[in-house]
Amino acid sequence: MLDLTAQWEGLLAIAIFVGAYLLVIFEETTQMRKSKPVLMAAGLIWALIGIAYAAAGHSADAHAEATAVIEEYGELFLFLLVAITYVNTLEERRAFEVLRARLVALGLSYRQLFWLTGILSFFLSAMLDNLTTALIMGAVVLTVGKHSRRFVTLGCISIVVAANAGGAFSPFGDITTLMIWQKGKLAFGQFFDLFIPSLVNWLVPAILMWAALPKTKPEPTGEHVQLKPGARGVMVLFAATILTAVMFKNFLGLPPAVGMMTGLGYLQIWSYVLQRRGARRNDDDMVLDSFAQVARVEWDTLLFFFGIIFAVGGLGVLGYLGLASQVLYTGYGPTPANITIGALSSIVDNIPLMFAVLTMDPAMSHGQWLMIALTCGVGGSILSIGSAAGVALMGQAKGLYTFGSHLKWSWAIILGYAASIATHLVVNAALF
Repeated sequence: MLDLTAQWEGLLAIAIFVGAYLLVIFEETTQMRKSKPVLMAAGLIWALIGIAYAAAGHSADAHAEATAVIEEYGELFLFLLVAITYVNTLEERRAFEVLRARLVALGLSYRQLFWLTGILSFFLSAMLDNLTTALIMGAVVLTVGKHSRRFVTLGCISIVVAANAGGAFSPFGDITTLMIWQKGKLAFGQFFDLFIPSLVNWLVPAILMWAALPKTKPEPTGEHVQLKPGARGVMVLFAATILTAVMFKNFLGLPPAVGMMTGLGYLQIWSYVLQRRGARRNDDDMVLDSFAQVARVEWDTLLFFFGIIFAVGGLGVLGYLGLASQVLYTGYGPTPANITIGALSSIVDNIPLMFAVLTMDPAMSHGQWLMIALTCGVGGSILSIGSAAGVALMGQAKGLYTFGSHLKWSWAIILGYAASIATHLVVNAALF
């Protein structure tokens, strides 16, 4: 590859990337969806690469680099498309409404609900994603805590930390862990070495916040919600889809996305069965339109991933990621580098950071790849804007959970961040 870090093409590309990312950060102010500026930035950056490589007579090399990035994004896109479709289908079958209603009806105290929602967020995030988990648990906290502002604030902070921590020990729990797994840096089972460090990451701030919770009990509600027909079948097929993806990767050497697309076939057949049954019984609740659930996929998010991955990939082709790798991983060493990148994820989205690390591809041990999976996954909890879970809950609990209210407890979250890293270094010392 050509080193264009000091050339006008490279400098202009950096300016374009920074400008686009500033528009992403100020999305709420500009009312411009985050995918739009990064899509434009990605196209312009690769146009600059094309100009530079064509002038040097290396257009074929630029084409090969672009094709490699397309392949990486294609695998991620297909995987996420299926996972999000299943989550949408479970929502349509009222699975999450039933969970919320049953939790609210338990009649627990605020302190008991704080621990229950945190624990559920931790484990649900490992199977779903931090955004969906945060929205489900956030609805519970808002419903039972309508008379306690303090409970809602602390409950939302706990949910954000727990959802991000839970996603770090599972290949399906976060986009960053999924990227590491698909890249082959860690095997499926190796991520579970992070279970204890991830749990510590949530437990430390949760214990510190617990004393500030009210000791009273909210009034129980009599809300009753039932699952739609076929919901349990969708749950079983979702589990079967994940198992298929793992088997395709581990035993057949095929991309996990192929297994996930096979799982989408499971859902399509099940929706056909439900539609036939619903037509015979004249039961509209039974009818499931799986294509409608595909259409409900959050395209702004998927296109944002495309723009970010291509823009960061372009910076790698220009030579900037190699330069960053030399400074961070060669100059400071992998442990300080991984801790720093994790802290940066509280400000910058963890997806471009992880893609940058994977593109740099520093020589690291199993323990260090787990380290970056941990830090990049949980570092976003330090600030409310550092993860999708935090941003979503700020919108869901307007005025109750804010940037400022989260910032007041950032010191506790930082202690949890440090404790999780220390735990990983001790518990998984043999992996370094």
